Amino acid sequence: MTFLEEPAPSAGQERLYAEDLADDGYVWDLTRAWAHQPELKEQLVRLFDATADAAGLTPRDKAVIVIAQARVVGDSYCAVAWGKRLTDWADPQTAIAALTADDDPFSERERALAAWARTVARSPSSSTPQDVQRLRNAGFKEPQIAALTVYAGLRTAFSSINSALGARPDIALAQTLDPAVRTAITWGRAPE
Repeated sequence: MTFLEEPAPSAGQERLYAEDLADDGYVWDLTRAWAHQPELKEQLVRLFDATADAAGLTPRDKAVIVIAQARVVGDSYCAVAWGKRLTDWADPQTAIAALTADDDPFSERERALAAWARTVARSPSSSTPQDVQRLRNAGFKEPQIAALTVYAGLRTAFSSINSALGARPDIALAQTLDPAVRTAITWGRAPE
């Protein structure tokens, strides 16, 4: 459980819980935190989707960005969730590479995205014109670079909010990970 008490029943809380139960068979820990402000979570998810679409990000691109920023900020929750997705979409070795910041198996586009996500999460004021040029060289236009920067920044904020409220990776989710992938995760908060 998060540091917050169970949210008061509401239409929004019931909607969020029902979505988790339908998709996964349990209510995610972070959903319990966000169920105190369900409309904000829904708006944030729409903003994630809009910025990812504006940037032209594929599901795999999003996984590379989220895992890169999650590693920098010590967000084991997003590392577990997106590590599982990347394992399903590719293989355990690809997920392990992303989780350990080994960019070798990735395309130049994915390497540029991971490097940018790490910069946005770790030290945005350290970005350089060369960093942006690397994104251009990977095929991104200025509007896409702006959108993917918003996406990476929002994902970093989402990680910070979840961590601050005590959300932990769900043990049911962590147990679905390939054991080698689970070992590659840098744990901020351990599953509960």
